[in-house]
Amino acid sequence: MSKKLNIALVGNPNCGKTSLFNALTGLNQKVGNFPGVTVDKKTGTTNIAPGFDVTIIDLPGTYSLYPKRADEWVAYKVLLNQDETVKPDMVLLVADASNLKRNLLFCSQIIDLKIPVVVALSMMDLAAKKGTQIDIPGLERELGVPIVSINPRKNKGIAPLKKSIELVAEKMQQNAPRDFIDISAIAEAPVTALKKHFPEFSNYRTVHYLINHEHFLLDNPTQELIENIEAEHKFNPTRTQAEEIMQRYGRIKHIMQQTVIEADPLQRTLFTEKLDNILLHKYWGYIILLSVLFLLFQSVFWVAQYPMDAIEWIFGQLGGWLGNHLSQTWWSDLLINGVVAGLSGILVFIPQIMILFGLITLLEDTGYMARISFLTDKLMRKVGLNGKSVMPMISGFACAVPAIMSARNIENKKERLLTIMVTPLMSCSARLPVYTILIALIIPSKLYFGFLSLQGLVMMGLYLLGTVMALIVAWVLKWFIKTTERSFFILELPVYRGPRWSNALATMIEKAKIFVFDAGKVIMVISLLLWALSTYGPKEKMQAVTTKYEQLIVANPSQANELNKQRKTALLQNSFAGTLGKAIEPAIRPLGYDWKIGIALITSFAAREVFVGTMATLYSVGEDADANNSTLRQKMSAAVRPDGTKVYDLATGLSLLIFYVLAMQCMSTLAIVKRETRSWKWPVIQLIYMTGLAYFMSWLVYVLVK
Repeated sequence: MSKKLNIALVGNPNCGKTSLFNALTGLNQKVGNFPGVTVDKKTGTTNIAPGFDVTIIDLPGTYSLYPKRADEWVAYKVLLNQDETVKPDMVLLVADASNLKRNLLFCSQIIDLKIPVVVALSMMDLAAKKGTQIDIPGLERELGVPIVSINPRKNKGIAPLKKSIELVAEKMQQNAPRDFIDISAIAEAPVTALKKHFPEFSNYRTVHYLINHEHFLLDNPTQELIENIEAEHKFNPTRTQAEEIMQRYGRIKHIMQQTVIEADPLQRTLFTEKLDNILLHKYWGYIILLSVLFLLFQSVFWVAQYPMDAIEWIFGQLGGWLGNHLSQTWWSDLLINGVVAGLSGILVFIPQIMILFGLITLLEDTGYMARISFLTDKLMRKVGLNGKSVMPMISGFACAVPAIMSARNIENKKERLLTIMVTPLMSCSARLPVYTILIALIIPSKLYFGFLSLQGLVMMGLYLLGTVMALIVAWVLKWFIKTTERSFFILELPVYRGPRWSNALATMIEKAKIFVFDAGKVIMVISLLLWALSTYGPKEKMQAVTTKYEQLIVANPSQANELNKQRKTALLQNSFAGTLGKAIEPAIRPLGYDWKIGIALITSFAAREVFVGTMATLYSVGEDADANNSTLRQKMSAAVRPDGTKVYDLATGLSLLIFYVLAMQCMSTLAIVKRETRSWKWPVIQLIYMTGLAYFMSWLVYVLVK
């Protein structure tokens, strides 16, 4: 008969917990979200012994059982049996041997909860480098729980660890280990009173019910009971917590003296400290940081360009093949221009998402990511953010979708929300096609000092404008987004280590799956909706256009190709999307735009780069050899208004550039914001404020230049 067991994997941040999870579960992993919060819920399965399967729940890293952040609350509620979806039978606690004193605090709290526990002692190699020697059998005797030395990076200690888990599982019904500290001595009266109602609780679990019962899954009578006990015995949570921590560190100090030999810290300067003297230098640190970010940013472009081109080529070939082999019907058009185009719009993001998260994972593995947050915290804090906001914002230069997903590591809810709200203002790669064609239209190709390109300077200015506006908007929004949660920037600087390529690969695959199966659903629906709006229109108008051009083609067969292009433009103009473009023309005319630009603004909501494709269709540029940017630029440059003035003069071009810098023209971003905030409220606010800001700034530029 097979056995099954649920194990909660816990530990301090940067203790090696993720490495152990990957070593135990391999590819047998699932990623979801804990109910009510956007915190990854990683579960995996492994085989402990023949017929003995274990499900491992990787809980967010936490320093103690007194939670501050959303992810710490997730771990806390699971350990206190207050999560309806996760009920662990045992705890596997990972402790960093090179920082044992700090890790033993959390370990001692878990022990006092009286949950069966196995301790996996990681980073013994780093402890040895620091001159630390640990008596593991002695430590086991002091703590009363099994301890196994592991190195998951090299797959060492995994078999003994599984054996210890098996042995503890067989003895789970026996008496729990002795109390680490006598918590009842701190709050004896309220603990005794509450245990009369919950005799199965340990003393320490009872204390946590007294402190945090408001956050627990308890009925009203039980809540009132605990409140009454607190009031009757004048229970003071802050004093109780402080005295508990002091007692624990007193006992930990004794255990360290008995079982651990540490080298004199003044006699040894680690490689990490020497490297930090350079990387955190008040001048060189920022120069190195800018260089690293530049390489990260450029790598996402350079490396992702090839697979993105390949994906677009594959879908282009697929669309062409389907167009040649399927009859001209509504369903074939839906398949080619709706489904296939929608899938292409989803999958083309995957290379950037995978590469960006892969590189970020490598930076985290090496230990440099924490240094980036440390260096930028001072600037970010002035506008309501903190140092951990800088990586999502920098990542937004490549694509806002993975950038917003990467904001999860920001603990403070307000700062995380602010980061999500302003990240789309960073100029992503999807804006590049728009910038390129518009700059070529309105900015002359000049060189200053023989090497500074005017067009290049304008391009750089657009990126700087997005960055500055993001910081300004964050500063403004911080006064409107209220929270009682205090902002702490407590950051552990981990030691520098070599990157784990397997870990980066697993993260890349995981993030791609999240995007495709969550945001991809919304993107596909909106893509199909845009196809319908662009394909269909009022029946009489569409029929009249078709009849007109059929007659012209019959009368002028030699001009059939050109007439077919014009028919395509006319059909789009009379479609529902075209009608909408005409309808919004009065609203966008103050910006210098005509109805054709209005259609492009609507269709490019699917993705900003759609602007160029829409312009190509509107200006009768077909999918032939002449349909390159040069031909399109020539036709756009020659476009005139009814009064004979150029459509794309300097004022209109600059206005349109500013609009695309600031506007929320990306449904993928809105979809991911909805997913990350678990509400339509914030994406709607984001859409409104960015569109309003873009409209005002574009109008201002148009008026000033005109």
